[in-house]
Amino acid sequence: MARNLSKDTAALAIDQLVPYFLLGIQDSAFEDFFVREENGMDYEFSYRYLAETLYQALTEDAFYITLEKSVAEGSPREAMIRYMDYSMVEAAQYGKLLISSDRKSGAAIWSRPLTEEHEIKKNRRKREFLRLQMGNSSLECYDAMVSSMADTSLPQVDPQAWYLSIIGIHPRHQSKGLGIGLIEPVLQQTDRMQHPTFLETFTPRSIPFYERLGYEVADRIHEPTSRADYWLMVRPPQDS
Repeated sequence: MARNLSKDTAALAIDQLVPYFLLGIQDSAFEDFFVREENGMDYEFSYRYLAETLYQALTEDAFYITLEKSVAEGSPREAMIRYMDYSMVEAAQYGKLLISSDRKSGAAIWSRPLTEEHEIKKNRRKREFLRLQMGNSSLECYDAMVSSMADTSLPQVDPQAWYLSIIGIHPRHQSKGLGIGLIEPVLQQTDRMQHPTFLETFTPRSIPFYERLGYEVADRIHEPTSRADYWLMVRPPQDS
Protein backbone atom coordinates (compact mmCIF):
# COMPACT_ATOMS: atom_id res chain seq x y z
CA MET A 1 0.00 0.00 0.00
CA ALA A 2 1.44 3.33 -1.05
CA ARG A 3 1.95 5.97 1.58
CA ASN A 4 1.55 9.75 1.47
CA LEU A 5 1.41 11.11 4.97
CA SER A 6 -0.76 13.71 6.65
CA LYS A 7 -0.75 16.94 8.28
CA ASP A 8 -0.90 20.18 10.07
CA THR A 9 -4.56 20.14 11.00
CA ALA A 10 -4.32 20.28 14.78
CA ALA A 11 -5.66 23.83 15.02
CA LEU A 12 -8.77 23.20 12.92
CA ALA A 13 -12.10 23.93 14.59
CA ILE A 14 -14.50 20.98 14.79
CA ASP A 15 -17.86 22.73 14.78
CA GLN A 16 -18.18 23.82 11.15
CA LEU A 17 -18.71 21.59 8.13
CA VAL A 18 -18.22 22.71 4.55
CA PRO A 19 -19.41 21.31 1.22
CA TYR A 20 -17.08 18.96 -0.56
CA PHE A 21 -16.71 17.13 -3.84
CA LEU A 22 -16.05 13.46 -4.53
CA LEU A 23 -14.16 13.34 -7.81
CA GLY A 24 -13.48 10.45 -10.16
CA ILE A 25 -11.37 9.98 -13.28
CA GLN A 26 -11.78 7.41 -16.03
CA ASP A 27 -9.13 4.73 -16.45
CA SER A 28 -8.58 5.78 -20.07
CA ALA A 29 -7.71 9.32 -18.94
CA PHE A 30 -5.28 7.89 -16.40
CA GLU A 31 -3.59 5.84 -19.15
CA ASP A 32 -3.35 8.98 -21.33
CA PHE A 33 -1.31 10.58 -18.56
CA PHE A 34 1.36 7.88 -18.89
CA VAL A 35 1.32 8.03 -22.68
CA ARG A 36 2.13 11.74 -22.45
CA GLU A 37 4.89 11.08 -19.90
CA GLU A 38 6.56 8.30 -21.89
CA ASN A 39 6.56 10.54 -24.98
CA GLY A 40 8.42 13.26 -23.11
CA MET A 41 5.51 15.68 -23.05
CA ASP A 42 5.18 18.26 -20.30
CA TYR A 43 3.36 17.24 -17.15
CA GLU A 44 -0.31 18.14 -17.45
CA PHE A 45 -1.84 19.19 -14.13
CA SER A 46 -5.34 18.19 -13.12
CA TYR A 47 -5.42 20.10 -9.80
CA ARG A 48 -2.61 22.65 -9.98
CA TYR A 49 -4.03 25.11 -7.44
CA LEU A 50 -4.90 22.39 -4.95
CA ALA A 51 -1.49 20.79 -5.43
CA GLU A 52 0.16 24.06 -4.43
CA THR A 53 -2.19 24.24 -1.43
CA LEU A 54 -1.13 20.78 -0.27
CA TYR A 55 2.52 21.64 -0.76
CA GLN A 56 2.19 24.74 1.42
CA ALA A 57 0.18 22.87 4.05
CA LEU A 58 2.75 20.10 4.44
CA THR A 59 6.06 21.98 4.53
CA GLU A 60 6.78 20.79 8.09
CA ASP A 61 6.11 17.10 7.40
CA ALA A 62 9.28 15.01 7.63
CA PHE A 63 8.15 12.58 4.93
CA TYR A 64 7.74 15.33 2.35
CA ILE A 65 10.80 17.26 3.51
CA THR A 66 12.89 14.13 2.93
CA LEU A 67 11.28 13.38 -0.42
CA GLU A 68 11.81 16.95 -1.64
CA LYS A 69 15.48 16.83 -0.67
CA SER A 70 15.89 13.66 -2.75
CA VAL A 71 15.06 15.46 -6.03
CA ALA A 72 18.37 15.60 -7.88
CA GLU A 73 17.44 17.58 -11.00
CA GLY A 74 15.19 20.54 -11.74
CA SER A 75 13.10 22.36 -9.16
CA PRO A 76 12.43 20.26 -6.04
CA ARG A 77 9.44 22.47 -5.22
CA GLU A 78 7.88 21.95 -8.64
CA ALA A 79 8.53 18.22 -8.40
CA MET A 80 6.66 18.08 -5.09
CA ILE A 81 3.73 20.06 -6.49
CA ARG A 82 3.53 17.51 -9.29
CA TYR A 83 3.66 14.76 -6.66
CA MET A 84 0.68 16.30 -4.85
CA ASP A 85 -1.25 16.63 -8.09
CA TYR A 86 -0.52 13.04 -9.04
CA SER A 87 -1.60 11.85 -5.60
CA MET A 88 -4.99 13.49 -6.16
CA VAL A 89 -5.31 11.94 -9.63
CA GLU A 90 -4.44 8.58 -8.11
CA ALA A 91 -7.03 8.98 -5.35
CA ALA A 92 -9.74 9.94 -7.84
CA GLN A 93 -8.99 6.72 -9.71
CA TYR A 94 -8.39 4.25 -6.91
CA GLY A 95 -9.71 5.72 -3.66
CA LYS A 96 -11.57 8.88 -2.62
CA LEU A 97 -10.64 12.48 -3.30
CA LEU A 98 -12.48 15.14 -1.31
CA ILE A 99 -11.86 18.82 -1.94
CA SER A 100 -13.15 22.03 -0.38
CA SER A 101 -16.13 23.66 -2.05
CA ASP A 102 -14.01 26.55 -3.37
CA ARG A 103 -11.74 23.99 -5.08
CA LYS A 104 -8.59 25.61 -3.72
CA SER A 105 -8.46 25.70 0.11
CA GLY A 106 -7.88 22.05 0.96
CA ALA A 107 -8.10 18.40 -0.01
CA ALA A 108 -8.15 14.96 1.57
CA ILE A 109 -6.83 11.86 -0.14
CA TRP A 110 -8.07 8.42 0.91
CA SER A 111 -6.90 4.96 -0.11
CA ARG A 112 -9.31 2.06 0.11
CA PRO A 113 -8.73 -1.72 -0.02
CA LEU A 114 -8.16 -2.90 -3.59
CA THR A 115 -7.97 -6.22 -5.35
CA GLU A 116 -4.44 -7.55 -5.79
CA GLU A 117 -4.61 -6.75 -9.51
CA HIS A 118 -5.57 -3.11 -8.94
CA GLU A 119 -3.05 -2.70 -6.12
CA ILE A 120 -0.25 -3.89 -8.39
CA LYS A 121 -1.39 -1.58 -11.17
CA LYS A 122 -1.65 1.39 -8.82
CA ASN A 123 1.83 0.82 -7.39
CA ARG A 124 3.35 0.33 -10.85
CA ARG A 125 1.89 3.62 -12.02
CA LYS A 126 3.11 5.43 -8.90
CA ARG A 127 6.64 4.16 -9.39
CA GLU A 128 6.57 5.23 -13.03
CA PHE A 129 5.43 8.71 -12.04
CA LEU A 130 8.23 9.01 -9.49
CA ARG A 131 10.85 7.82 -11.96
CA LEU A 132 9.69 10.11 -14.78
CA GLN A 133 8.86 13.25 -12.81
CA MET A 134 11.18 13.16 -9.79
CA GLY A 135 14.04 10.89 -10.78
CA ASN A 136 15.53 7.60 -9.62
CA SER A 137 16.93 9.07 -6.41
CA SER A 138 13.43 10.14 -5.35
CA LEU A 139 12.02 6.76 -6.32
CA GLU A 140 14.64 5.07 -4.12
CA CYS A 141 13.93 7.48 -1.25
CA TYR A 142 10.17 6.93 -1.53
CA ASP A 143 10.59 3.15 -1.69
CA ALA A 144 12.77 3.16 1.42
CA MET A 145 10.34 5.19 3.50
CA VAL A 146 7.22 3.39 2.29
CA SER A 147 8.75 -0.05 2.79
CA SER A 148 9.88 0.79 6.31
CA MET A 149 6.49 2.18 7.26
CA ALA A 150 4.53 -0.66 5.67
CA ASP A 151 6.64 -3.29 7.43
CA THR A 152 5.87 -1.72 10.81
CA SER A 153 2.38 -0.29 10.37
CA LEU A 154 0.49 -2.79 8.25
CA PRO A 155 0.76 -5.73 10.69
CA GLN A 156 -1.12 -3.53 13.18
CA VAL A 157 -3.93 -2.57 10.77
CA ASP A 158 -7.03 -4.45 9.63
CA PRO A 159 -6.71 -5.40 5.91
CA GLN A 160 -10.13 -3.82 5.27
CA ALA A 161 -9.13 -0.47 6.75
CA TRP A 162 -9.31 2.71 4.68
CA TYR A 163 -6.24 4.94 4.83
CA LEU A 164 -6.21 8.72 5.24
CA SER A 165 -3.18 9.28 3.08
CA ILE A 166 -3.03 13.08 2.84
CA ILE A 167 -5.02 15.95 4.27
CA GLY A 168 -3.89 19.51 3.82
CA ILE A 169 -5.52 22.89 4.40
CA HIS A 170 -3.96 26.10 3.10
CA PRO A 171 -2.46 28.02 6.07
CA ARG A 172 -4.73 31.01 5.37
CA HIS A 173 -7.82 28.82 5.68
CA GLN A 174 -7.00 26.78 8.76
CA SER A 175 -9.13 27.06 11.91
CA LYS A 176 -12.32 27.24 9.82
CA GLY A 177 -13.50 23.64 10.11
CA LEU A 178 -12.40 22.63 6.62
CA GLY A 179 -10.51 19.57 7.85
CA ILE A 180 -13.60 18.06 9.46
CA GLY A 181 -15.60 18.57 6.28
CA LEU A 182 -12.97 16.68 4.30
CA ILE A 183 -12.73 13.73 6.70
CA GLU A 184 -16.19 13.09 8.12
CA PRO A 185 -17.92 12.03 4.87
CA VAL A 186 -15.57 9.06 4.51
CA LEU A 187 -15.83 8.22 8.22
CA GLN A 188 -19.62 8.12 7.86
CA GLN A 189 -19.25 5.79 4.90
CA THR A 190 -16.76 3.47 6.60
CA ASP A 191 -18.90 3.41 9.75
CA ARG A 192 -21.86 2.21 7.68
CA MET A 193 -19.61 -0.43 6.10
CA GLN A 194 -18.17 -1.34 9.52
CA HIS A 195 -14.64 -0.78 8.23
CA PRO A 196 -11.88 0.81 10.33
CA THR A 197 -9.64 3.63 9.09
CA PHE A 198 -6.07 4.58 9.91
CA LEU A 199 -3.49 7.28 9.29
CA GLU A 200 0.16 8.05 9.92
CA THR A 201 1.29 11.48 11.05
CA PHE A 202 4.75 12.93 11.59
CA THR A 203 3.15 15.94 13.30
CA PRO A 204 2.42 15.27 16.99
CA ARG A 205 0.42 18.47 17.41
CA SER A 206 -2.17 17.04 15.02
CA ILE A 207 -2.88 14.08 17.31
CA PRO A 208 -5.59 15.80 19.44
CA PHE A 209 -7.46 16.77 16.27
CA TYR A 210 -7.57 13.16 15.11
CA GLU A 211 -8.48 11.93 18.57
CA ARG A 212 -11.60 14.12 18.48
CA LEU A 213 -12.61 12.20 15.37
CA GLY A 214 -12.29 8.86 17.16
CA TYR A 215 -8.71 7.92 16.30
CA GLU A 216 -6.41 6.34 18.86
CA VAL A 217 -2.62 6.19 18.85
CA ALA A 218 -1.62 2.60 18.12
CA ASP A 219 2.15 3.10 17.99
CA ARG A 220 4.98 5.60 17.80
CA ILE A 221 7.52 4.48 15.22
CA HIS A 222 10.92 5.72 14.07
CA GLU A 223 11.35 5.99 10.30
CA PRO A 224 15.06 5.69 9.49
CA THR A 225 15.28 7.42 6.10
CA SER A 226 13.64 10.63 7.32
CA ARG A 227 15.23 10.16 10.76
CA ALA A 228 11.89 11.13 12.29
CA ASP A 229 9.18 9.55 14.40
CA TYR A 230 5.63 9.16 13.23
CA TRP A 231 2.43 8.10 14.97
CA LEU A 232 0.17 5.33 13.69
CA MET A 233 -3.45 6.13 14.55
CA VAL A 234 -6.40 3.76 14.11
CA ARG A 235 -10.14 4.41 14.27
CA PRO A 236 -12.54 1.47 14.68
CA PRO A 237 -15.96 1.79 13.06
CA GLN A 238 -18.37 3.81 15.19
CA ASP A 239 -22.02 3.07 15.89
CA SER A 240 -24.34 5.69 14.47
